[in-house]
Amino acid sequence: MSVANLCHRLASQVSPRTAAGFVEVQRRLAAPLQVAVAGRIKSGKSTLVNALIGRRVAPTDVGECTRLVTRFQYGTVDRVEVVFTDGAKQVLPFAADGSIPAELGVDITKVSHLEAYLTNAVLQGMTVIDTPGLGSLDAASVSRTEQLLGAAQEDAGSDNLDDTSRNAVAGAEAVLYVVTQGVRADDQQALAAFTAATASREAGPVNAIAVLNKADTIVAETVEGSGGDIWPAAKLLAEKQASTLKPRVADVLPVIGLIAESAESGGFTSADADALHQLADVDDDVLETMLISADIFTSWECDVPAGVRLRLLEKLDLYGVRRAVDAIRAEPAITAGALRRVLLDASGLDAVRQRLAIVFAARADGIKAAAALASVTALAHASGDPGERQRVHDAIEVLLAKPEAHQLRLLEALTLVASGAVDMPEDLAEEVLRVGSNADLGAQLGLPGAARPELAAHALERAGWWRSFASFGATPAQSRVAHVVHRAYFLIWQQIRMP
Repeated sequence: MSVANLCHRLASQVSPRTAAGFVEVQRRLAAPLQVAVAGRIKSGKSTLVNALIGRRVAPTDVGECTRLVTRFQYGTVDRVEVVFTDGAKQVLPFAADGSIPAELGVDITKVSHLEAYLTNAVLQGMTVIDTPGLGSLDAASVSRTEQLLGAAQEDAGSDNLDDTSRNAVAGAEAVLYVVTQGVRADDQQALAAFTAATASREAGPVNAIAVLNKADTIVAETVEGSGGDIWPAAKLLAEKQASTLKPRVADVLPVIGLIAESAESGGFTSADADALHQLADVDDDVLETMLISADIFTSWECDVPAGVRLRLLEKLDLYGVRRAVDAIRAEPAITAGALRRVLLDASGLDAVRQRLAIVFAARADGIKAAAALASVTALAHASGDPGERQRVHDAIEVLLAKPEAHQLRLLEALTLVASGAVDMPEDLAEEVLRVGSNADLGAQLGLPGAARPELAAHALERAGWWRSFASFGATPAQSRVAHVVHRAYFLIWQQIRMP
């Protein structure tokens, strides 16, 4: 990779301290993309982490672990490592249920974070970082999160090589931000604060998406245009939240983390399916009454034991129970496996995964490279040597001038526009965000589903328009962005025309 080669070439031209940091940058470039899951307290972050991983491993109840940053990464042997602030490590076994122990048995004030290694296929391509909830954290939890994610600013004159290097390169490269229907006006500021130095860059449509979790708790009747249906209501609310959080996120998608976790992590069993089949035989009027509230559902006299109903509630909540019963009544012979798939579809998790693949996975190398360049710049700046800073700056400019580095230029332009560093008319800003935030050609061109000839013609037309704008009418800063967008459209046109 070009950035890795740049680090290798510069190693002999910088101080040993900076060179050591470059080695860490190279290591990170070779590692899976790191995605931090952030959000306010009780937004269901850990439940969503479990669903994404496909294993109920992150503790969801309040305990010591929920106050710590936990990195879930691929390993050949399942284990949990407690990493202390002095660098020492202690290996712990997983709890009997396969999750991280709620209580660690150590002095938590001396713990930096947790490292969980899992033999999990998902984690081969993505490291997931579970973070404490924002909004009600103790100062120590905030500090630990900032230190690990790179938000802490180091003294440029510090001689502590390890801390300088770690904080320059330890930030996650991408962010999955979790909101609920009670999104607050300052969620955008909270997202910005959380990611102020994520890989030394703020979050934007390049490296951040959001999910509207607990979508099943929405009162559909209060959302105009939903027709009283929860899922359309969730989509409409997610669109409203997207307008609030953009341009810091590429999109907001509704999801029901609890159902997703139960369906994906093995929590939904054949015994649960049998209980739901029993509930499906209950008289319609009685069942409708039971599904009014959790209290009525668990206390009503019914052939299904109250304890079993409580278990269903803990795994699926009322919405999941209703969807499962509807599926059974539509197909009485439905198997437990097929019922699990129905619940998975109802959770919205597949759409989130697809968006993760489009926004993150398909452009992981570009995102990591952009983050690496930011880290390289930060390391050179921290050296305190003007000559070293200039050498690194010049080398980066040479790299970015190469045709193969266009994706980095596009990500840079997108970040400049999204952050407001380059002021663009609203319609043009939206076009820059669209072109730079998608991997799908139709989505990039704003013509999803269009035929290739139409896509090619549109790409060529927009390439010409942006080239003209760059030369006539744009400010110098806008012109720099416009030239990048022009080339993006031209490369899209070439790609479409390739046989």
